[in-house]
Amino acid sequence: MSNWKRICPLDDIPRLGARVVQRPSGGDIALFRNAEDEVFALHDKCAHKGGPLSQGIVHGRKVTCPLHGWNFNLQDGQALAPDVGSCASFEVKVEGGEVWLVA
Repeated sequence: MSNWKRICPLDDIPRLGARVVQRPSGGDIALFRNAEDEVFALHDKCAHKGGPLSQGIVHGRKVTCPLHGWNFNLQDGQALAPDVGSCASFEVKVEGGEVWLVA
């Protein structure tokens, strides 16, 4: 059973930007919004050196880590070649202009 939680209005996440959802345990989650208003959710920690992905550059369905330039697929958290690794991804949806997350 999924446990959806309302997080914020879509407009609270800047286009081509991110918003951080803090959790008491398990690490923060970064919500990313691309130019097409798609929203994605990843653990806010780069698999390479632990950099804050929420401060990275969003382009298409990818985010570039601000520390060392690694690129991650926003849909599944997988690093893009030549880099190897992944960060956790979370279910997210937008309904009625509101962002919902399973975490």
